Amino acid sequence: SNPKPGSVLILLYPEADSICFPLIKRPAYVGAHGGQVSLPGGKAEPEETAVQTALREAYEEVGVSPSTVHVLGVLSDFFVVPSNFLVTPVVGFVDEKPLFVADPIEVAHVLTGNLWEIVRPDAVKEKEILAAGRYRMWAPHFDVDGEVVWGATAMMLNELRGILQEYQQM
Repeated sequence: SNPKPGSVLILLYPEADSICFPLIKRPAYVGAHGGQVSLPGGKAEPEETAVQTALREAYEEVGVSPSTVHVLGVLSDFFVVPSNFLVTPVVGFVDEKPLFVADPIEVAHVLTGNLWEIVRPDAVKEKEILAAGRYRMWAPHFDVDGEVVWGATAMMLNELRGILQEYQQM
């Protein structure tokens, strides 16, 4: 009831011949999202828009200056049951790869996702996941930079994947 508003940023940037995006691995802690891989983001402050939240959180978590981000738009809002958040994924790009500076409290590691890898027909995999450290379930996921990306983050990336696949077919 009364979900908390939040936003994440899918930040696209050029690297070599690819378009990449950062993901963060959360530190291991007791809680719904400890040790999981997610997009940079978090809870909205009062009177903040979804875009403002995503840009602020990306700055706080991985050091990306909001003034460098060109916002392309937003994807569908997503309700995250375990944490009672209604999350708006914001898509943006920067002209060059940022120098990521991980917040030592919120981010254990910054991962590199490759946009072309998640668009591949065989990108979505399925395996048994241990949710919240105790619940076993079969879940679709992406393999990104040696990590399993599942749950809300995978579903948000899958929506972007679907949009890009439709565009490729045009």
